[in-house]
Amino acid sequence: MAITQAIANSFKQQLLEAKQNFLASGSGGNTFKLALYSSSATLSSATTVYTTTNEVSNSGSYSAGGGVLVNSGTSISAGVARTTFANLSFTSATITARGALIYNTSQSNAAVCVLNFGTDKTATSGTFTIQFPANTSTASILRISG
Repeated sequence: MAITQAIANSFKQQLLEAKQNFLASGSGGNTFKLALYSSSATLSSATTVYTTTNEVSNSGSYSAGGGVLVNSGTSISAGVARTTFANLSFTSATITARGALIYNTSQSNAAVCVLNFGTDKTATSGTFTIQFPANTSTASILRISG
């Protein structure tokens, strides 16, 4: 069992089929969520949809399915198209997570990408925060260049 950081293969195909919409939150784009997983999870580029298998337990403001992400919309510069999300926090939570899955609830919970934290990250009766990178051509969470 392992969590391998990757963009889901099915997501790549769905982009070409115009099934993923990253317009900014509140502007008609799809709804994306982030779910947290224990080190027992098996997630990789082959992951196609959100799964509850080895998702962390409900605690504080975290519940099954995770939290809704606020999308920054899309932009392009230096030949790199990109998008990212606002940081996401779960409060009053006791959580140990090794990784996460970003998925699209507007598209039957289709997987977008898998995040591997490298080690277990823990919050004990506190705030568990997913901090996303800046929306730049070299750091955004999702980037396409050619």
